[in-house]
Amino acid sequence: MNETKFSVLENMIHNKYKNITGIVVSKNKDILYEKYFNECSKSSHIHVYSVTKSIISMLIGIALDRNYINSVHQKIINFFPNYKVKKSEKNIQNITLENLLTMTAPYKYKISPYTEYFTSSDWAEFSLNLLGGNEQIGRFRYTPLIGPDILSGILVKITGQSVLNFAKETLFKPLSIEVEKSITFQNKEEQLAFNKATTISGWVADSKGLNSAGWGLTLTARDMLKLGQLYLNGGNWKEKQIVSKKWVDESLIEHSKLKEKNLKYGYLWWVLDEKKRSFAAIGDGGNVIYVNSKYNMVVSITSLFAPNVTDRIEFIKKYLEPIFE
Repeated sequence: MNETKFSVLENMIHNKYKNITGIVVSKNKDILYEKYFNECSKSSHIHVYSVTKSIISMLIGIALDRNYINSVHQKIINFFPNYKVKKSEKNIQNITLENLLTMTAPYKYKISPYTEYFTSSDWAEFSLNLLGGNEQIGRFRYTPLIGPDILSGILVKITGQSVLNFAKETLFKPLSIEVEKSITFQNKEEQLAFNKATTISGWVADSKGLNSAGWGLTLTARDMLKLGQLYLNGGNWKEKQIVSKKWVDESLIEHSKLKEKNLKYGYLWWVLDEKKRSFAAIGDGGNVIYVNSKYNMVVSITSLFAPNVTDRIEFIKKYLEPIFE
């Protein structure tokens, strides 16, 4: 029966979800389904866009566990003692680490200055210069690229190493995830090529070596499955606590909300159903780590970028979950 269901599923993917490159489904820690598309395989590394944010959340939790950070209530400005606050920007002094993690920090820009951002040499400083303004602290405002890099800047300052090296040491190596190198673009063409690539293992960085926090990481579908399984396990991996259960639990409850769409947000994770404890890391183009604790299930989907893709969470709930319940 499942073979028939898989055949129907795969026909639908070929027709309606054409940019998907890989799907892996596990239940009770066993991989029950693994399929690749668009000439990809289990070794294909895909740019997972905003899924990167959830990995940054993991690293912030690890830094907190290791006492690099005292509390999520620490003021952002205290991590950057050399930053000079203008008299007209006093509210920036009250923005906390938690505001960045919950997308409730205000910014001065209305339209994202992407060209200036991509061509700047220091993405954390560029973002810091746009932090604050007249908007209310605590109001949800999702910032895809410009803003999250402040978290990368904080990680570098408190750990004394690059974000990638810290991630390799504390997260990737224990999970046997290979992220080969930092990647710096010399021009727009290289960046566009990166978005389409399936063989580049790395994490994008600015010209100073700061790894991006809101995008830019390439992972395999199995890598993403492992990261989802880690959080399903409460931060534990093969009897080793990688990130504290306290941080995992705190990350996966509602701290803010995109009210227009009634979407709940934790610490750089989307909270889908607190009662069923289902949550997701969601990246542009349809890249997803989806976890449903009720079914002890993890789904990872990698996808090449395409505009206006069909909702992957709806796809998972409607077509994938029923097969494995």
